[in-house]
Amino acid sequence: MKGQLLRLALAASLLCGAGAAPAPAPAMKLQLTQGGALLVGRLNLPRADEVTGVWSGQGRARLLRCAPRCVAVQTLPLDRTLQLGPDATYRIVLGGTFRAGQKVSLVLRLRHTPVLNITANVVR
Repeated sequence: MKGQLLRLALAASLLCGAGAAPAPAPAMKLQLTQGGALLVGRLNLPRADEVTGVWSGQGRARLLRCAPRCVAVQTLPLDRTLQLGPDATYRIVLGGTFRAGQKVSLVLRLRHTPVLNITANVVR
């Protein structure tokens, strides 16, 4: 799994160097939850897209739509901006063991953009 993540990150860096304009890395954080962490922050892209997958060193994250209940979904719509957090309609949750202060690298796969690499700090 880690090998696949590294290959995906390498492919993204090669694509960005081949003329694709990289999106600016957003300031994100991971809020500790029971059994994992919740991604908190805002994703901004120049055009509408969809998040189709999120990976970290811990594995694949769950994409959730929480209105009125949380259910797992295959994609999250991103209409230029996607707000993520405990009160947001859409959530990205990582399972595993995290500790406050840890930095976690995430790879977000989007439908129309190759990938988006971000780093999130774990907070309580």
